[in-house]
Amino acid sequence: MKPTEDPARPLLGRRGFVAGAAGLVAGAGLSAAALAARDDGKEDRERSLTEKDIWLRDQDLKFIGTEETFSTPELLTLNSINKDHIAFLEGIGLADLGERRIRDMDEGGLDVQILSAHTPSAQNVPGQKGIDLAYRLNRQLVEGPIASYPGRFQAFATLPLQSPEAAADELERSVREDGFLGALTNGHIAKKYLDHPDFEPVLARAEALDVPIYLHPGYPADEIFKIYYSTTRSEYTNEYQDYIFSGSGLGWHQEVLIQCVRMIAYGVFDRFPRLKIIIGHMGEGLPFYYERIANDMGEPTESSLEKPVAQYFQDNFWFTTSAFFQDELLHLLLKYISVDRVMFATDYPFIDSIKEGTDWFRAVNLPREDKEKIAFRNAETLFGIKV
Repeated sequence: MKPTEDPARPLLGRRGFVAGAAGLVAGAGLSAAALAARDDGKEDRERSLTEKDIWLRDQDLKFIGTEETFSTPELLTLNSINKDHIAFLEGIGLADLGERRIRDMDEGGLDVQILSAHTPSAQNVPGQKGIDLAYRLNRQLVEGPIASYPGRFQAFATLPLQSPEAAADELERSVREDGFLGALTNGHIAKKYLDHPDFEPVLARAEALDVPIYLHPGYPADEIFKIYYSTTRSEYTNEYQDYIFSGSGLGWHQEVLIQCVRMIAYGVFDRFPRLKIIIGHMGEGLPFYYERIANDMGEPTESSLEKPVAQYFQDNFWFTTSAFFQDELLHLLLKYISVDRVMFATDYPFIDSIKEGTDWFRAVNLPREDKEKIAFRNAETLFGIKV
């Protein structure tokens, strides 16, 4: 957003689910923690700044993008619904890991992208084929963009999760040999979530390596899709509509939040207390439901869990801004979650531009210290990297 542009313009991403005004209102919605940390004089000065002033002041912010997607011709064929879908994904540059991506990063001032594979990645590929595909995708990043553009790319590992022991081994190999920062998963794995005992080898390895797992959304199982996201009234539906409805239009975000609550309620973090989990899209609805979840889930889990439900969100989770470039949502997230646990992400290339995201965040009215934490410092701390 340039200083002369309307800061309250609608932000509509390519997926079609990021809609509504950005609402860049000076001084609105600051968290109690942020206000308490500021002296009265500084607070008054901050409140007197316009969006243009803040935007200009913060042009020098560094940025690490923590949810930035890539694909390959093989993945596009595997994970697309038809040829038109493949053409769309190719058109937005999903498989481009060269000059186009670097140009977009430079235009928006994004210093580093942490790359992750196109949903659902290798998760639907069982056995040795899945193991080989995950390894191949990880090595393509190392030998391709990471080698070609030093310092501009990091990566989350793709894991063959239908083979949990092999997935744990690939996580360790990719972290120790290739310098990957953790792993990213995509929803259910053959109708099981990460709280299932089958995946304890992966969780144990992530904890031992001290690397996070990013819980990205995935598409529902076929029977869930039929019940929730389709209709027999053909005049009201089509393949693409139902696909989006079950994905970025709504279903994805509900699914991730359900998986998070499952992991808490079924004791994952009592068994793996140092496990680190990241979720995107401004908390996948958690800020809206936070008090409801904490209160209503508190009593039934009081005797089974070691901590109150809400405490696990504070101790084991990090959150990113991916694709949700809206002030009011950021401030709601910061009402419940420490600014030390929030990280910047754009969801490239599923947004109109990287610059859309960085310009939005430059104009957000938060203390400079908090903005640096979200833009790059929290990622540096969590991942042990430096911009």
